[in-house]
Amino acid sequence: MAENIKLEIVTPDKFVVDDQAQIVMAPGSEGEFGILSGHTPFLTSLKIGTVSYKDAGGTERLVFVSGGFSEALPDMVTILAESAERRRDIDENRAKEAMKRAEDRLAPGKGDEVNFLRAQAALARAMHRLRVKGHDI
Repeated sequence: MAENIKLEIVTPDKFVVDDQAQIVMAPGSEGEFGILSGHTPFLTSLKIGTVSYKDAGGTERLVFVSGGFSEALPDMVTILAESAERRRDIDENRAKEAMKRAEDRLAPGKGDEVNFLRAQAALARAMHRLRVKGHDI
């Protein structure tokens, strides 16, 4: 059996995950990547998406991340995220409301009053939160 790797997911406000993992999968800016114990060191930026990992007991865990950076070392993965939420901590109603607000902002006819990039980012965050929570979007 392969060794576990230490996983830390940190935001500016708090530690979200401090766990041992068999494997870590993360949404890199250039594509999804996986890390096992003994991985070659590297640093990459992250996009909005899901970090999934199998904990030491083999249970799959999901964490929403909203951008940031990941550093992989042979025995540790550190994710510095702009924001992050474990699956169990995602407020489903809040995410649905955020998705509705973003969709309303992006509706035809809004014109110059809307910052489309911000609205698109808000929509992407809400949709990914709902996916992590277990909804098909």
